[in-house]
Amino acid sequence: MRVRAWLETFLAVLTGALAVLTLISREWIEALTGLDPDEHSGSLEWLVVVICGLLAVTCSVLARRSWRRVRLAASSA
Repeated sequence: MRVRAWLETFLAVLTGALAVLTLISREWIEALTGLDPDEHSGSLEWLVVVICGLLAVTCSVLARRSWRRVRLAASSA
């Protein structure tokens, strides 16, 4: 259960960082992959921000629940 909590925490931090990175520098996707699927319209970048933001919130809630279970199991042992 502790591994799950760490994984959820890591994913929350990673997806949150990607959302912030995309807000700061929208061209990192093109620079990293060399692809420009939205032809500089910015629609892909906004989609990445929304999806990563939602994933960050979801993973944060799941991580909080998992860490509470870990603490509860440790205190009852």
